[in-house]
This record gives sequence, structure tokens and C-alpha cells, in this order.
Amino acid sequence: MMRLNKYIAHHSSYSRREADAAIQAGYVRVDDEIQENPATQIDEKEAVVFVSGKQITPQDKYTVIVYSKPKGELVTKVDPKGRRTIYDTLESKYKHFIPIGRLDYATEGVLLLTDASKIATALMTSNLERIYKVKIKGEVSQQMQDAMLNGLELTDATAGGHSHSKVTSMTFAPFIAYKIQKNEHNYSILKIAIAEGQNREIRRFFAHFGAEVADLKRVSFAGIELNNLPSGKTRFLTRVEYSGLFDFMKTQEKKDKEIAKEKTEEKEKEFYKAKDKNRDKATYKPKVSRKENHQGVKK
Repeated sequence: MMRLNKYIAHHSSYSRREADAAIQAGYVRVDDEIQENPATQIDEKEAVVFVSGKQITPQDKYTVIVYSKPKGELVTKVDPKGRRTIYDTLESKYKHFIPIGRLDYATEGVLLLTDASKIATALMTSNLERIYKVKIKGEVSQQMQDAMLNGLELTDATAGGHSHSKVTSMTFAPFIAYKIQKNEHNYSILKIAIAEGQNREIRRFFAHFGAEVADLKRVSFAGIELNNLPSGKTRFLTRVEYSGLFDFMKTQEKKDKEIAKEKTEEKEKEFYKAKDKNRDKATYKPKVSRKENHQGVKK
């Protein structure tokens, strides 16, 4: 199941806000019924959706592109403050593509986008390797290295985060790998590999140790690199990259089926357990004292 506004935004050139406006204006029909609630849940595989008389048709085939995101762009459709977004640079044919994860305003590098919501969700929630090149102010301390190897849990992770962020605490899993390329008093450069994509995770991690991230670039995501792609430009995945993505999705779908099966079996167990419990209650008869008849009167 999927929210109607999300469905339209994922499978058309409409932004989420434009989808909301179209729905509330009565321009959207689902299975021949007008829907005016953007939060209406629909079956992504079965529902027939029309916007202003034009059917929204999900495509079984999907496309993934690599965008070399420059600094100074937001990964969003529209910014209320009027700041530049990636969609100001991307060609119009990619306006409906979904960003796979986010890079903040000051971060550059590999950003994947796709026209298939299932691909975006699978990659965003995966533990596939993300590789970054990080420049920090100051030296790489032993405490930093220990935390990169062993992980870190912060009850206060506000340092390094956006001033309006609602994220206050954060748990950092051990880094997959790291390499110190330069370690000096003024600034240091590292190459790190992580398996998460939390909100400003890298900036928060180093800020905990008093080190400001001066420069941050994602150089790889799931083995997909820029391949000398200039800043602000896009490219399609190569045949090898698509093959790797296909194998990942096949494995992921298998895992999802196993999880769904386990959940179903667990629900069935709970159902029958509750059923047996109710049956026991229905057949239970309290014992009557020998000194009392069934009306509770002493003999």
C-alpha cells in the first residue's frame, strides 16, 4: 500500500506538493472514484489512477542515473526559501526521478536517482557501502579511530547537525573501513566507508570530537562511482552496474518474502493462541462449593 500523493509523485512529473494540490482540487480519480485526500492508501499494483484525465502508469522497467551533485544544491523538489535544488540543474526528463538518499547542501558527489520507488526504497534502506572523502579541521585523534572501529552512541548528537533538525541522539555503527590520507595539525583528509545514510551522520560524528568537516564528497554508493563525471552532469548506469543492481534487488526481494512469511506465520500463531485462550474461557466453569447449591444458597 502507498499514499496517493506519493504514488503520483513517484510515477509522474508531479512533485509531492503538486500532487497534493491536484488531489484536493478534485482532479484525481482512483478506480473511477474521485479522491480528495492526499493520504488515501492505494494498492500500488492494482489501483488505476488518473490525474486530469491522464492515467498514471507505473513502469516495470526502471532507470537509474548517476548525478554528480555540486555543492550549493538541495536534494528536494522545491525549497520554500528559493534556494537552488538539484531539479534546477537536472534535465526536464528527470524531473520525476526520485533521489536515492540525500546529500546535504554543502556536500558533493555521487547521487543516484531512479524512476522506480521500489528501487529507491530498497537502496536507501540497505546497508550497501557508501564511500566518502572527508576533510576535517585538525588532526585525526586516537579517540576518533577507536569510534570508527567500534561504533559510537551519542545521547546528544546535535553538534554537526542542522539547526532545525529534530534529530538529537544517534547511534553510529562501526565504519566498514577508513584510511587516513593526511593527518596534520591544521587539517586532515580521510577516506571512509560506511553502511548507513543517517541525517548528517559524518558531520555529527566528527563534530562530537570537536572536528569540523570542512569538505565532504561521496565518491561511491553501492559500488557506483562518478567515473570522471563533471559536476552538475548525469550519466546512465553501465551494463555491469545494472547487473549488480539486478542481483541486489533479486536478493532483497527474496529477503522481503522471507520476512513477510515469518510475519504471517507469527500472526497466525498469535491468532490461534488467542482463539484457544478464548475457547478455554468459554468452557471454564467455576466450581460450586459443596455447602452451596447453584443459586449460592446454603443447604
